This record gives sequence, structure tokens and C-alpha cells, in this order.
Amino acid sequence: MSPKSALKAKSEPSQAETLSRPIALLQWYDRHRRRLPWRAAPGEASDPYRVWLSEIMLQQTTVKAVGPYFEKFVARWPEVTALGRASQDDVLRMWAGLGYYSRARNLHACAVAVTRDHDGTFPDTEEGLRALPGIGPYTAAAIAAIAFDRHTMPVDGNIERVVSRLFAVEEELPQAKPLIQQLAATLLANSRAGDSAQALMDLGASICTPKKPACSLCPFTEDCTARAQGTQETFPRKAPKKSGTLRRGAAFVVTRGDELLVRSRPEKGLLGGMTEVPGSDWLAGQKDATAKQQAPELKGLSRWQRKLGVVTHIFTHFPLELVVYTAKADARTRAPEGMRWVPIATLAGEALPNVMRKVIAHGLNLQD
Repeated sequence: MSPKSALKAKSEPSQAETLSRPIALLQWYDRHRRRLPWRAAPGEASDPYRVWLSEIMLQQTTVKAVGPYFEKFVARWPEVTALGRASQDDVLRMWAGLGYYSRARNLHACAVAVTRDHDGTFPDTEEGLRALPGIGPYTAAAIAAIAFDRHTMPVDGNIERVVSRLFAVEEELPQAKPLIQQLAATLLANSRAGDSAQALMDLGASICTPKKPACSLCPFTEDCTARAQGTQETFPRKAPKKSGTLRRGAAFVVTRGDELLVRSRPEKGLLGGMTEVPGSDWLAGQKDATAKQQAPELKGLSRWQRKLGVVTHIFTHFPLELVVYTAKADARTRAPEGMRWVPIATLAGEALPNVMRKVIAHGLNLQD
């Protein structure tokens, strides 16, 4: 650690702390570890496929939300080769509702690569894992540690919070990430690297929570610098978030009897490959009249009816407002090029992102 970086942390680990903290952490973990569907039981070897699948699903998503999706995936595709033989459309359908859909496309591409190039066996090193589609530095470290017990410490949001409080790291995120990574590595035990990582994850999820951390139950309660200062809830330091500019658009809900007009979004870009109803561009400052001009053209279509209110959705980089228009088509109306009719009764099986589920529910007067 450079002298400059050291100044960013109020407390560097002494040699005694470097030895004692990993032991205390694992002792706490052995008593309080969470039971998770992808986590191996004590004494059992981790399944790299389940570790990888869970890590991809957990990116920017909560454990509670991921649980049912994980169970569905492993029930349908119990091993990576089964997932590698699936179609991307099937994977997107199973993923629908979990969000951040590029993860689903990368998940499928990675399964294909492992099946095709590695005989269905995941590489057991960080370097080998990072060469796979959709696996970045954090995910590679997590799989290497948890599945293969490589001596490395992945740092997720929970671990960032624990470490930034334990050492009172004053530098703001994301600039503080390299320093937090160095400090987190001091909490690795000489063996059981995967358990060390999962212990810190559990500690952040259950004890060292963003608000009202249960410090008295923490294995680091006696030597946490932030707790000693009474400033634990102010860590990690974060630069103010910049809110994206509001974008506006229109969505067109067209029915033909018991069928709905839909199309697939382009493979690349936001919500790539997902199913949607026809719509306008999503632009900042777009006027309703301009958006309505982008309505699909069909013969025998009734007049467009604007629904009261708007559908709102928050993406990572911008908020969105959509005006919803509805219309009915004659029984023999053909779908425009690039679009298709699907039975409304089977919409649950379509790869619809949440924003489109909101739009359809609003347009068809369905319960959300």
C-alpha cells in the first residue's frame, strides 16, 4: 500500500490483526452462515456451475429476488452443458422480470463457450474465467474463490461496506475501490478462501447493513474504526449520484381479438432481444404528438385511444415516462413486418421486461 493510499484509511491492520481477523471471521461464519440454494453445505465441495449462475444473477439484484429464478434455471438446466444447448430466446424468457437483460445474453454465451471450448468444465483460475463471456474481474474472483478455493478476495457491495467501516476508508467510491480491495485481502484466511469471501458477504448482508448495523453482534466489533468513532452509517463514502435526464415516449397496445401485437427489440442495446409492444423512440423532451407519429401502421385499425396517466420506469441511467395508446384490429389484420401476434393468455411465457409488463397491464386494464 502506498503512503498516499494509507492516509485514506484511518487504521491499517497490524500483524496481529492480520492473523486474528480472518480467524474471527470464519468462526463467526461457521455459526451464522446463511443457507442459500446455490451455496454448498459445510464440508461439501461447491458446484462451479451453481456458483457462476448465482453470481451472474446476483449482479445488481437482491438474494430474495434471485432465489426463485435460480431454482427455475437449475430445474430446467441442471448443468452448464444443458444451458449451453438451450436457445437464447428460451433463456431470455426464463430471465424475464429479473432485469439487466445483457446478463442473460452473456449467461447464455458463457454457457455455450464452456460447453464448446472447455468440454463443459469451468476454468479454475481467475485468468481462465475472465476469458469467458460476461465474466469480469469481480465475478472471476468470486468463482475462483468460492468454487475452486483460490486465494483471492472478490469485493461486492456488502464487502465494500464492511471493509470501509472496519478501516474507516475516507476516500469516496468508486475511487476507493483499489484501496478497499487491498484491505479486504487482509481478511483472507490462509485456507478456506471461498468461506472467507462468503463470510464477508454474509456479514454485510445480515450484520453490517447500510442502516442501523448490528455492531454488537459483529466479530469485528472491538476493533472497527468507524464504530469507535460512531460514524459507521456514514461509510462507505460515496460521491453524489447524478440522476439521468427524463426520457419520454409512447407505447402502442394493439389487440386482435384475444391476441396482442408485439415485436422483438434489437439484439444489441438496452433490453436487447426482449419482447415489447410497438413504441416510439425514448427521447428527452419528446412531445406526445411526435411520439404518436411513430405508431405502427395496420389496415382496418380502430382509432387510437390514449389511456389516462403514464407508465413510469426507472432504468440505471435514466427515468422513463410512456404514454400508452390502445387500438383494435380486424380479425384478419396481418402484423406489420418484424412484428407478430401472440395470444394474450400466453404472455407470461414471453420475454417481456418489467417496463413492458407495466405497459401491457395499463393498456389492457390488467392487475399489475
